[in-house]
This record gives sequence, structure tokens and C-alpha cells, in this order.
Amino acid sequence: MLKTQIIPVSDPLAYSIAQDILEVGELVAFPTDTVYGVGTPVFNKQGIINLYNAKLRNTAKAIPILIGDPADLPQVAVDISDMVKKLSQQFWPGPLTLVIPRRPNLPEELSPYPTIGVRMPDHPVALTLLKTMGAMAVTSANLSGNVNACSAEEVLEQLGGRIAMILDGGRTPGGKPSTVVDCSGTAPVILREGPISLMDIKKAINS
Repeated sequence: MLKTQIIPVSDPLAYSIAQDILEVGELVAFPTDTVYGVGTPVFNKQGIINLYNAKLRNTAKAIPILIGDPADLPQVAVDISDMVKKLSQQFWPGPLTLVIPRRPNLPEELSPYPTIGVRMPDHPVALTLLKTMGAMAVTSANLSGNVNACSAEEVLEQLGGRIAMILDGGRTPGGKPSTVVDCSGTAPVILREGPISLMDIKKAINS
């Protein structure tokens, strides 16, 4: 069993320690604009396997990708449509996940589907880590099916001994998870309702 360390973001070495841990395939939890997430660099196959194992997550469920800059989108997606460009410009960073065609070189373990969900969170700790590490495979920092974690302590209760590090950035706002929109076709399709409505989405596309 791993020893899970909690390191506050105020520690000047916090991000470099997180980077070292992530680079060897171990997992780091960190705050986002909704709940705490746990993740691994998107091209780290062993890290993705560890992520499924740590959460006891069904491998048939895809793991979303978080990015720290819209310019990183071509690293994980192909056939980026005008619809995707408009929605990302309007709502990123923020609670909108776009389901788009994935790059074929992404690890197979990430998703059994030809598409992948991508989001840019609106949280300074998440963005700092993502800008350091690049795109990451990230899902909620809890055991699969359990309540979401909104603090480092709540992450430790569920994932202590299963992940290497929790980057403590204080309590997250919680609330609704992101709106998930399938953008792989010619028109947007809401897969999960969230803070951003279909009306908001259509307005952005038609602007």
C-alpha cells in the first residue's frame, strides 16, 4: 500500500514533487472548479491503469482529459470543428466537457470509444499543474460510485493508500458537475446536464 502524502500548494516544492510523482506513473489528486480530481499524464499508460485500479473503476468507462490551455486540444483530438472552437472560446476555462474525436495515438486504456471528453477547468491549482504537465487523464478523486470529494481530507478518506499525493488547494465549490456535450456530429447533443444550458451552447455556436 502506498503512503499518501498531503502537500499544501503553499509549499514552494509542491508542484515539482507532484511532477516527479506523475512522471513515474503514480497518481496525484488536486482541486478543480467543481470537485477534487485525480489524474495522470494522458500518455502515461501505466498511470491510466493505476487510475482505474485506485478508483475501482470499470474499464468500460472512459476517463476524461483535462487541459490547461485551449492550444493543447490538437494534442488529444482530431477533426476539431468550428463548433468545438466556438464552444471552447466561449466557455473555457469552465464547466463544459466537449466530447470529440480522439487522436488515434492516445492510449487504448483511456477509452474504448473513438471519442474522448475534454475540459479546461477554471481553478488556479488545476491550471498550474496542467500547464506544467500538459494534458492529463483526470476523473473525480473518489472510489467509483462514492460521494465526490471537495477537500484533501475527503480525498484521503477514500483514496488514502491508493494514490501517492494530494495537492491541497483548499475546499472546492462542489455543486453541479460539468455539462457534457457530444460535438462529434453536426449538431451539439447534451449527454449530461450541468451549469451550461443547451440554450447557452446554441447561442455560442450561432454567434
